[in-house]
Amino acid sequence: MSSLLELLKKGNTSSLTAALGNTGIAILKAVAASMSGSGPMFASAMHSVADAINQGFVFVGSVLAERKPSTKFPVGFGRVINIFCMIAVIVVSIMAYETIKEGFHLLTHPAHASHFWINFAVLLIAIAVDGVVWVKAMKEIVHETRVEAKGLAVFAASFKHVGRAAPPTRLVFYEDLVATLGSALALIAVLVSTFTSVQVLDGIATILIGCLMIGVVFKVGYDNMVGLIGVAAPKVIEDKIAQVILSDPHVTDINKMRIIQEGRFYHVEGYIELTKGLSLADADDIKFRVRDRLLNDPDISDVILGIIEDNGIQDWKKPEAGGTPPLLQK
Repeated sequence: MSSLLELLKKGNTSSLTAALGNTGIAILKAVAASMSGSGPMFASAMHSVADAINQGFVFVGSVLAERKPSTKFPVGFGRVINIFCMIAVIVVSIMAYETIKEGFHLLTHPAHASHFWINFAVLLIAIAVDGVVWVKAMKEIVHETRVEAKGLAVFAASFKHVGRAAPPTRLVFYEDLVATLGSALALIAVLVSTFTSVQVLDGIATILIGCLMIGVVFKVGYDNMVGLIGVAAPKVIEDKIAQVILSDPHVTDINKMRIIQEGRFYHVEGYIELTKGLSLADADDIKFRVRDRLLNDPDISDVILGIIEDNGIQDWKKPEAGGTPPLLQK
């Protein structure tokens, strides 16, 4: 029981918050859509239902991905989260299809929505809740990528570094960005259809919301597909790990290195070159020292290093001088 609680605590908080928030919003939107007959409200409700289901799946996946490696699964469970995110993508795809179909139906058979104030209030609440969850996801991205950003700088930093965040955080970021935009579109459509004679905007807004959901499908689907295959770590991560290895006074070069990203974790494999004339015992001590320095970072799950004597050839090209990348920053 205690181990389960520990795993739950390690689960992605952004996805759990988003799942709870979107469940409440989906119920409110569904009630408002059934009372008013508003197409955009229906589309927005479908989106919130999809988000709630997805983010619930993703939270469960993020918890399972935190399980420690076992004899049967020696590299851990990092890619489990990619599987759950792909299930979420399927759910969004179905909801997007239903939403776009409803939009085309509204273009050919416009429906006059009623209960304006109910729609207006529910959509304002939805924008506020989705916005809060989106901002939380931004802060989570900054935290996970260890970027120094506060205030309005978090906004720009989250867009810049979202690709290096954990898969569930990326999913919440994109989904709640689209959810906030979708609720805003629905609100505009409700205002226009209520106070003008233009009814076609209901169908257009509904289709646009469905298209936004399709955008999430492609983006998140691609990210998790490459994650399941096994994707190399970003260049900035590779450079920083190389910097840590080469900072040891007895390491002269990196002969070769491979860094694979699984979920939010990195697996490091490589051969390092050491100064000539070292005894085997000293060389082993240096290898273990470098390995332990890398494993101090919580995002690196395992390190496998081989050691060879300096061959006199510079094999590893050092990165150009610049700012210190966020990984392993103290």
